[in-house]
Amino acid sequence: MDLALLERASEFKWVVPPTGSMRVPGVIYASEPLVRDMDHKVYQQVVNVATLPGIEGASYAMPDAHWGYGFPIGGVAAFRPDGVVSGGGVGFDISCGVRTLLTGLAVEQVTRVPDELATELARRVPAGVGSRGGIHLSAKQMNAMLKGGAQWAVEQGYGVAEDLARTEEQGCIPAAAPDEVSALAKRRQEDEMGTLGSGNHYLEVQRVETVYDEPAAAAFGLRLGDVVVSIHCGSRGLGHQIGTEFLKHMAVTAARHGIELPDRELACAPIQSELGQRYLGAMRAGVNCALANRQIITHLVRQSFDQVLPAAQLSLFYDVSHNTCKVEDHVVDGERRTLYVHRKGATRAFGPGHPDLPPELRAVGQPVLVGGTMGTASYVLAGTAAGESQSLSSSCHGAGRAMSRHAALRRWDGRRIREELSRGGVRVRARSLRGLAEEAPGAYKDVGAVVDAADGAGLSRKVARLIPMICVKG
Repeated sequence: MDLALLERASEFKWVVPPTGSMRVPGVIYASEPLVRDMDHKVYQQVVNVATLPGIEGASYAMPDAHWGYGFPIGGVAAFRPDGVVSGGGVGFDISCGVRTLLTGLAVEQVTRVPDELATELARRVPAGVGSRGGIHLSAKQMNAMLKGGAQWAVEQGYGVAEDLARTEEQGCIPAAAPDEVSALAKRRQEDEMGTLGSGNHYLEVQRVETVYDEPAAAAFGLRLGDVVVSIHCGSRGLGHQIGTEFLKHMAVTAARHGIELPDRELACAPIQSELGQRYLGAMRAGVNCALANRQIITHLVRQSFDQVLPAAQLSLFYDVSHNTCKVEDHVVDGERRTLYVHRKGATRAFGPGHPDLPPELRAVGQPVLVGGTMGTASYVLAGTAAGESQSLSSSCHGAGRAMSRHAALRRWDGRRIREELSRGGVRVRARSLRGLAEEAPGAYKDVGAVVDAADGAGLSRKVARLIPMICVKG
């Protein structure tokens, strides 16, 4: 990205002043090297989002931002109730997110049986394009799942009630409308519950390699040398179908609502319109689908450990979603307002004292789970009080791609990637060598640099660094 297009407000904050039809400024949080390496399309998309009706504060981009559909991935924008909702501002993989489990195990207990555990996890948790699980949902069960989310999954025996307290929205976002989800979307999902899918989704056994903030780590239940399990996936085929269908409707009707789109991919609808309300109902059903999916995978992971390491406790640390639009109260220009906050490839990061956090975590701030790339580190961060005014309590969600999947395929060989990871002590179980090449560590930004920028900007603060031991991929 050309730095001449930006005004530097601080070491990690870059501003695009409003020009033309921009209603608010654009704000990019990143170090200078990260900004330089961002595609120019990130700049253009930040500017485009700033033109949408009803936007408040700014059009934000997180340190891991890269080009996406309509909004940049790593984009955050909030709209007044008289503004718009955008399918491109949520993304196709609705509520893609990460949940992390505490095992109560030490590294030595896992290193005695790494291959057995990796094989068992891969056997129980289907992964890859078109993967199917052992659960088939009837039409009635489908609607109940879309309405109830992880709460429904727990009621079906996939987990325990304590899991819900450590899940955003307590495992179920309200006002979901299963009737607004098409028959095709439901059909795509009827055999996909409890599956990882493909792309950058994964199931990892990790060790706590570094602790940066001892009090916060202690409150989170993290200690140096502990073993944790992280699950990264979303709403699978259902969420993608919801996004595909509603974006088409929004593009067709935008002009009818008097909305001028600088890019057709920014298709949106007035929040209070029939289409806007229908999308929100379907999107929330997609959120509940993802929450239920991660809850079922949690149950399968627990079964795997019961077979190989029955001493494991596997309590849920936290579950965060990335691709959402949520109704939240935020202070903008000194005034508390109810806003529709779009986070696309960005994590909610409420600061200490926020009432939506579990009481035992409230003094520390919300856990922010930042997924690394295959074979690299992941991070646990905590939300900050400063993040409220900086970015509507939002932070980064991962490393962010540095090159396309096609470019990665031309550069890397999946078999060689697997061999290199194995030599580094990471057991990989993957359905596709092509998928390994697409997700090669070098195809992503340096997640450490991304996290340092989020920490330096005050969006969130570093708590712990996690290193993979076992990775299950599609």
